[in-house]
Amino acid sequence: MEGDLQRALSLRLNRRGDRSNQSPAKDFEVGFFSSGRVPQDYPMKIVWKKGFVRLVLVAGILWMLLILLALLFHIWSCQTSVSFLSAMCNKDSKVFNMLDNMGLVSKPHRCPIPLSNDPDKIVIPTGRTPNEIVKNLSYVMEDEVPHSEAQSSPLFGGHPSWKQREESFKLKSNMKVHCGFIQGGGAEMNRVDIKYVKKCKFVVASGIFDGYDLPHQPSNISLRSKELFCFLMVVDEVSLKFMRENGTVKEDRAGGKWVGIWRLVLLKHPPYDEPRRNGKVPKILTHRLFPQAQYSIWIDGKMELIVDPLLILERYLWRGKHTFAIAQHKHHRSIYEEADSNKRRKRYARPLIDLHMKIYYYEGMKPWSSNKKTNSDVPEGAVIIREHTAINNLFSCLWFNEVHLFTPRDQLSFGYVAYRLGDAFKFFMFLNCEYNSLFVLHPHTREHSSPIEWVKQLDELKKGNLKESRGGLGLFTPYPGDLDSVVLPNVTRTSKAG
Repeated sequence: MEGDLQRALSLRLNRRGDRSNQSPAKDFEVGFFSSGRVPQDYPMKIVWKKGFVRLVLVAGILWMLLILLALLFHIWSCQTSVSFLSAMCNKDSKVFNMLDNMGLVSKPHRCPIPLSNDPDKIVIPTGRTPNEIVKNLSYVMEDEVPHSEAQSSPLFGGHPSWKQREESFKLKSNMKVHCGFIQGGGAEMNRVDIKYVKKCKFVVASGIFDGYDLPHQPSNISLRSKELFCFLMVVDEVSLKFMRENGTVKEDRAGGKWVGIWRLVLLKHPPYDEPRRNGKVPKILTHRLFPQAQYSIWIDGKMELIVDPLLILERYLWRGKHTFAIAQHKHHRSIYEEADSNKRRKRYARPLIDLHMKIYYYEGMKPWSSNKKTNSDVPEGAVIIREHTAINNLFSCLWFNEVHLFTPRDQLSFGYVAYRLGDAFKFFMFLNCEYNSLFVLHPHTREHSSPIEWVKQLDELKKGNLKESRGGLGLFTPYPGDLDSVVLPNVTRTSKAG
């Protein structure tokens, strides 16, 4: 009996020894971080291990976010209109090329301009380019309102008949044409501004209407150009009020208003209902607003000039003995392709654009082809460089008359007027990539939209009372030809524009 009791006690002690010998093995199997302590520390080791893994994951995510933010800043700096930030973009880097291949950025459509280096060394031609074909050009100043016309007040562009329009394209030594500024038609200048612009022989002109932009100060302007050029910003009363509220407008002792280098020229009583059409007055009729000017450079209000204007005149006029220079459109060469883009982008009533193009096609304006003498029928109209010769002034008048009679999309009318004047009107159409090297493009202060731009059917104009009362009258005046038989040429969309 005692023997059995001793054997049982010995067996129990052996089992306890086995269990005590196994516990270190269990501690060792906890893992690499085990210290061999008692099992009570095991939960703390797991927490510490999980915390370390989480720390690594959070650090990795933050690092990836920093890389993403750096890429986004790189994309934004390469696309922004802020010149300082744009200059930070290394457009030749592997990163930029990779982003470009992915479609996230696009290289600016720019190319170097063969400009002279020193404005002080530019030799300004003496005298004016002689007027060989049109020697004397005068303008219709009084509006002849047709008897069938209900409107009694004169229009800024007058009521030119179809016969008068046709006669205006027939070149003679002495010519008299409609050219805006009909008495009582609006767009009057203040006396103080009329007096100031009389001294301006070299002009950099721009314009802002309906508070659509704010003036952008030119850069890289030499002291010689500051003394030689008048920087004239044409505005309406809405824009002048907007500038006073959002910028610094200073007034000199004579009553002239200034924003930096720009002298503000106020046009009272806007001549048109549509702000886009009002903007064509200083853009196209620069020679009428500033009659003493011999040379002018027009830039749209959204542009910031970054090249000395004297270098621009030397490059685009004097070097090649040109008198009119304008950039070609980046995407389109045919006015019918440009018209299609205007309809897609809702830039004016679609049926009125079609009617405009039908008139041009009926009158012989063919789509652009490589057989034409010009390298494009569609300009990039944000910059116009010209000497105010008689033939150039006539072209500007006829170009404006088309804008007055038809749609305010002046890029549709430029090629047509050049076609009608033929070889008599010579102009230099330079590459679009050079145009993008002259300026920095800034966004508008707001998106422009007019109800007439969304019209799809002519009935909508009548029902919605959307018809302009002072512009586009040629689209609502019976045309002497049979436009019903006109079928517009098919358009092949060669670009993503619009």
